[in-house]
Amino acid sequence: MSVPIANLPFGQRPRERLLALGPHALSDGELLALLLRQGRRGESALEMATDLLVEHGGLAGLAGARPEELFRRSGVGVAKAAAIVAAFHLGSRARNSPETAFRLDGAADVVRVAVPLFAGARVERLLVLVCDVQNRLRQKVFVAEGAIDQVAVPVREILNTVLRHDGRAFALVHNHPSGDPTPSIDDRRATTLLSEAAVTVGLRFLDHVVVAGERWASVPALSRS
Repeated sequence: MSVPIANLPFGQRPRERLLALGPHALSDGELLALLLRQGRRGESALEMATDLLVEHGGLAGLAGARPEELFRRSGVGVAKAAAIVAAFHLGSRARNSPETAFRLDGAADVVRVAVPLFAGARVERLLVLVCDVQNRLRQKVFVAEGAIDQVAVPVREILNTVLRHDGRAFALVHNHPSGDPTPSIDDRRATTLLSEAAVTVGLRFLDHVVVAGERWASVPALSRS
């Protein structure tokens, strides 16, 4: 029989344990239960949190879950799904700040910024890293999601994104969910298109990188000869 969190001994309740001992003393399930706040009939928030972690293969899998995957589960709903997604994204942003003086001086710098943003991603996503005139990172903006190698790279949207954020230089990053970072012909074609288009609007194209987990590769331009 499920025991509501409110009926647990005071020292076993996640909220009280966090306040008394700090967040590091809580399990992943207990922290997630605090986000959920309430369970459903016959299932406490702690039990729901534990089940969610199991269903998604742990914290990393849950971090990559899409909102619609979460709210389809009985008892979660739209509000709880949104809270979970928001919490993971806030954590991701916090891990990558401050970045006011961080420069993108090479592909390794691009990877350092980008890899955490693709954690748990199961579809291809296209990320633009907007920089100032000294290659200092200003903004990180996802501009597309899906099977990017099957559609035209949104060159105009990428350039507009850079200009909208007062950028002077930019790098492009996308992921290969297959786990193989080897650039495809389409990836190389995208590098060529973007490097040429950037020149026409007075921007510097810094790099195009493919990431696949912790592996990565810089994408060379496709020869026109």
